[in-house]
Amino acid sequence: MTHRGHRGRRGRKGNREWEVRNRLTRSAARMRGEHVDALLDKVSNLPRVIGAPITVAWNAKEDLLDLLATARTRPDREQVRDLLYRFYRRCADADLPELLRAATTVETWWPEILAFPHTGITNVGSEGTNRVIKTIARDASGFRNPGNQRLRTRCATTRRARGHLDAR
Repeated sequence: MTHRGHRGRRGRKGNREWEVRNRLTRSAARMRGEHVDALLDKVSNLPRVIGAPITVAWNAKEDLLDLLATARTRPDREQVRDLLYRFYRRCADADLPELLRAATTVETWWPEILAFPHTGITNVGSEGTNRVIKTIARDASGFRNPGNQRLRTRCATTRRARGHLDAR
């Protein structure tokens, strides 16, 4: 359940539960050491039945991020193999259904995922365009004229028009 659904409002600074949850989604490589230590201390102070699975899942996420961080560095096969094995081993040892599903997804998409560390090419541009299209279409769902809705979507996704429909 989201913080809004549980508390009836957005999370905000000073709310320890929200801050810990927010930090769990960040990469440890992008956090200061004292923040990582504080995060792990807070999670370890939770009851074991809650804290242990969170710690294992967070470490598995970090293992996968370590693998993806090799992008554009021309990693050798052994380095990729070792990082992937570390991720799979952590997922298998955890025996958490969510991590087993994540490992299965990585295995299913492995050829596509492997292309990223070797080439550095992603589909982020097309995914961003799709997100803009869905957002505009959702905002324009009450239009009576489907042509206007298509036009608005097309305008929002062209480079020249980008920014003109920005809410700011």
